[in-house]
Amino acid sequence: MKPNDKNASLPLEKRPFRVLIIAGSQRKQYNCPGVDGKARMLMLKMADMLPQEWEIDYEDLSNAYKREKIQSCNACVSTSMALCVWPCNCYSKGNRAEPDFMWNADLYSRFDMADAWFIIGPVNWYAPTSNLKLMFDRLVCMNGGNPDEKLIAHKDPEKAMTLEHTEQWKELSINHLEGRTAAFFCYGDQGGDEMDERGRPKILIHKDYFEASEEPFKDMRHAYAPLVWQCRYGGIEVPDELWVYADSGVNKKYSDNQAEDVIDDEKYMTAFNTWVANAIQFVSKKGKVQPGKYRAYGFKAHTNLWDELMSGLRAFKLRFGKAPKNSSPEKQLKLNLNRDTTLHPKKFEGEKLRD
Repeated sequence: MKPNDKNASLPLEKRPFRVLIIAGSQRKQYNCPGVDGKARMLMLKMADMLPQEWEIDYEDLSNAYKREKIQSCNACVSTSMALCVWPCNCYSKGNRAEPDFMWNADLYSRFDMADAWFIIGPVNWYAPTSNLKLMFDRLVCMNGGNPDEKLIAHKDPEKAMTLEHTEQWKELSINHLEGRTAAFFCYGDQGGDEMDERGRPKILIHKDYFEASEEPFKDMRHAYAPLVWQCRYGGIEVPDELWVYADSGVNKKYSDNQAEDVIDDEKYMTAFNTWVANAIQFVSKKGKVQPGKYRAYGFKAHTNLWDELMSGLRAFKLRFGKAPKNSSPEKQLKLNLNRDTTLHPKKFEGEKLRD
């Protein structure tokens, strides 16, 4: 059935089982690729295959022309875990300066409402797609993020660094989406028809630069290992049998490996159908998951103009080399480590070098 977000407020025993399917290909027919990726087709196919008494939610991460994209993670967690707020407050819904797919599509809430996540996407250069990596980077806050931004005046690094060393922080920092299940179906083409008999690109001139036998993964599913292990570290269960890779279009031109082609690839579609069947069996047996203490569902962004003003004032002072006393920026400034005092923080380093 279609998702009804109001059901997320019901007691566990009264709400339907709910899943979220993510299509991770960047390709979109409404942009320069001109064709939708295979992930979208598989997402829709999976939605049709799932038990229809479930709430079936899905989202396509592809790059539609002029639609907001997933903003990158600002890595607040590397300053302090307490600066990484759950759900992410680096961006906000409806923000025109930095429009964000994650917030505008309500993805934090939708991940929270789902009992299981099904992630489908291609392998790009031995890695997940850029959009899937961006999405999971932005989910770092589910792994112990700060559920109360008021404690750090929205985004005060010094207050966050202090909070991180308190007993209170030990109670706040939990895995906010723990208990759910995630399943991954990734696919690739082993370079299509670009490779020679020795496993090197046919157009490569310097074939002696590397040994093809040293290719990073013998099992290409490990291209998605960063996403799988991020889930596992956050208490999201990823059973080994639900982490699957399948080939399509091997030794074929990329133009001959579209969605309309792979539906006739028996081995590929069997791998996908088996993955779906195993996912249904596993999550059906596991059942619904109790939501966490601090929910993204129903979250209302905290608005505090004073905190915003203070944050802006701090950033403005840094332009003149005026860092907060005993702060990390002050220490780095004294040690001449970052050389980042500038009236033009948006200016590229390459521009500065050429001034």
